[in-house]
Order: sequence, then structure tokens, then C-alpha cells
Amino acid sequence: MDFEQNEGLSDSLQPQPNQPMSSVPVAPGVKTPKRRTGWKIFWGIITGFSVLANIVLFLLLIGVVALFAVGPRDTFIEEVIQPGPRMNKIAVVNLTGIIDSEQSRHVKKQIDLARRDSRVRAVILRVDSPGGTISGSDQIHNEILKYRDEEGKPVVAFMQGIAASGGYYTSVACDKIIAEPTSITGSVGVIMGYLVLQELLEQKLGIQPVIIKSAEKKDWPNSFQSPTEEQLQYLQDKMVKPAHRRFVQIVNDGRPELNLADVERLADGSIYGAEEALQEKLIDQIGYLDQAVELALSLAGIEDAQVVQYRRPFSLSNLLFGRGTGVFKIDKTALFELGSPQFLYLWTGR
Repeated sequence: MDFEQNEGLSDSLQPQPNQPMSSVPVAPGVKTPKRRTGWKIFWGIITGFSVLANIVLFLLLIGVVALFAVGPRDTFIEEVIQPGPRMNKIAVVNLTGIIDSEQSRHVKKQIDLARRDSRVRAVILRVDSPGGTISGSDQIHNEILKYRDEEGKPVVAFMQGIAASGGYYTSVACDKIIAEPTSITGSVGVIMGYLVLQELLEQKLGIQPVIIKSAEKKDWPNSFQSPTEEQLQYLQDKMVKPAHRRFVQIVNDGRPELNLADVERLADGSIYGAEEALQEKLIDQIGYLDQAVELALSLAGIEDAQVVQYRRPFSLSNLLFGRGTGVFKIDKTALFELGSPQFLYLWTGR
């Protein structure tokens, strides 16, 4: 009897299938406490810090992108390009690319920076432009003359690459002109162009433009019909010839080495290399930036100076999209400009 009871007890103490081994028997109805380890806590902390760090980095990335992309659009910073005594400065103002109203504003801002700095003794206008709009070229020309008159400081034009048409128009506002040996200049003249869309609209697209006007010449020139000889002569007399006469007069005023007859002979739209331009007295000297600096120092009456230039700071939006040269957008302003005649001081051979 006792043996049978002991045998039953012995069987109950044997490990059962699918049950964990335990050295201590557990009384029925008593829950086994769960085993907690430090690893779960450790990985929980690591995960929390990782999520928090990613959020902070994301916010910082947004801030950096906003800082570079939205930064001041028309801000210029001063950059030293040639060391020298800081009490004397030669400021290089850059005129690069097609001249338009935006380019005119940029040049004006650079000239204003030079005007506000009393240590600037002379200005070098570095030109690499085939020209552009008549108004933009004239605005830059006027700003240079105003700086010379108001500040009494010399301005030297330095032609680097191309300084044709409007690029030359702005250069003759300076005291002296120096050009690199490979520069192209001249192209004194006016060009006008516009698109005639009549055949495209009427024959290809089936669109019939309707124009209501108060007088016959109100819509001359008209992009919706081919011009007549009378209309072309009208534009020649009203726009091209006056703009050309002004260009000739500007060159005559800015180049005392030339008389009016010389300027009129040269103002046939021809371009000139540096050697020929020097022979024709369109420029004063052939050289590089170092020679332009020496000329500016001589005109300012000083022996040495720190040479600085004004440039726009880095902008992420400029890098990605390029201000003024970004993705072409079709809007009503672009369509108006596309269909409107353009009167330009521009050399189109580039």
C-alpha cells in the first residue's frame, strides 16, 4: 500500500512532455514569475534615441535647405582676389551674360557697394557680355557716369571674352578701356526681331486672331500677320534709327579719340578683335586683369591696393534651378514677350 502511494508520488515528480525542467517543484495554482532581463531595456533605450536623433536630423536638414534656398536673392559679398593694403581698394564690378533689367540691378548694387566703401579708390568694370536690351544697357551706362561724377573716382572697363554691342555701350562710360588679346568688341548697332505666327495659327491650328484697334498703326508690328514694306519702314524710322543714333552719340561722347565721322564709319554692326579695336581707337590698351589693375592704380594716383570683387553668395536654389536661367515657363508674360518686338543692343553671333 505504501509502496503504491510512493510509486504514484514518484510518477508525479517525473518531468512531463513539453514541460520545462525545474529543480524546484511548483505548487498547483501558483504562477511562475516571468524572468526580466536588462537586454530588453537596453534595446528599448537605443531605439528611442535612434528615433529622436532621426527627427532632429530631419529638422536640421529642412533648416539648412531653407537657409540656402531662400537666402537673400540680391545680396553680394566682398571677396579679395588680390592682396594689398586694406586702406586702399580697387573694386571689380562684374557684368556677365545677357544685359537685361535684372543684370542692370545687379550692376547697380555692386556700384552702390563701392560707393558706400570710402576705401575704394577706383572701380574696374569687368565685361563679358554680347549686349542685351537697350534700356538695361543704358541704365548701366548711366550708373557708371553717375558714379564717376558723384564720387570723382576713376572707372576702367576690362573686356574679358566678349564686350560687344550693349557690352561696348556700357564700356564707353568708363575713363579707359582695356581688353584681353582674344576679346571681341564693337558691334555698334541695333537689332530688332519678332515672330510672325499667322501661318501657324490659321493654317496649322485653325485659330483666327481678332484684333480691334482705334487706328491703323496701333498694332504695328503685328505678330498675327506678315509685315508690309510700309510697316517695316515705320519701325525703322520710329525705333531702329533713333536707337542707333543714340548709340553713335554715346560712343562719340565716351571716346574723345574719335570724331563723329569715325564713329559713324565704325557703327555698321561690325565686330572687332582686340588688335583692330586698338587700331580703330575703340579701346585704349590690350592686357589682362593685372594690367587693368595697374591702369586703375595710375588713374587713382596710388601705388598699391587690395583688389576685391562683389559676388553673389552660394544659393542651393541657384544650383538646382538657376535664377533667371531655370526651367522655361509658359505664362502670359512669357507669351507677351515672345510675340512682342525686341529692340536690342545685342551681337547675335555668339
